[in-house]
Amino acid sequence: MRVAIIPARGGSKRIPRKNIKDFCGQPMLAYPIKAALNSGVVDKVVVSTDDAEIAAIARKYGAETPFMRKAELADDFTGTTDVIRNAITELQQLGWPLSHCACIYATTPLLDSERIAGAYRMLLSSKAGYVFSAARFSFPIQRALLQTPEGGVVPFDPANIMQRSQDLAETFHDAGQLYWATADTWLDTTKAVFGPGSRMLLLPAHLVQDIDTAEDWRRAELLYQLLQAPAQ
Repeated sequence: MRVAIIPARGGSKRIPRKNIKDFCGQPMLAYPIKAALNSGVVDKVVVSTDDAEIAAIARKYGAETPFMRKAELADDFTGTTDVIRNAITELQQLGWPLSHCACIYATTPLLDSERIAGAYRMLLSSKAGYVFSAARFSFPIQRALLQTPEGGVVPFDPANIMQRSQDLAETFHDAGQLYWATADTWLDTTKAVFGPGSRMLLLPAHLVQDIDTAEDWRRAELLYQLLQAPAQ
């Protein structure tokens, strides 16, 4: 059984209740649920939450909530991998025959079914430990700058600050959307998500947007509306 697990705790601080806040007419959580269900590679969607209202909304849009997340796994310090491992363990104890599991973040309205399916196919064809969504940095990180306490400027990487962009290695970052692996791989604490055995599904920049502030939220809405607009 292939399951998408969506972590969605109730205690978001920077944007209160952001996992179920209205986003372009629907609760934010509805978007990844529907994308996963429509991908053709996910048998069930499970939302891991500690919050009854979030659980009810998850079920309304087709997800399942066969367990409630414990409070100690819903604080500000628990990592996503621990939450996914807990969800897999809970599902296995309920008798679910899990083969592959995707972790999809709740605030991913720009993630579509095609990318979910594409990442799963990459996992199978590459025999990677993990496949996750990623994007290229738009500017060489080797030429990044730091601000001193006095307001001055120093290079982050002095050895490369004067190098030409085309001479520097291309760099990438986690898109914070989607992660596929087998259930066994998720449970294996010796295997890191970001390691040599992993592969990246590269996304275009217009499909990548963290949503941590009101400004982020507005930009994501504008991107979503542009993507939904009919082609001229």
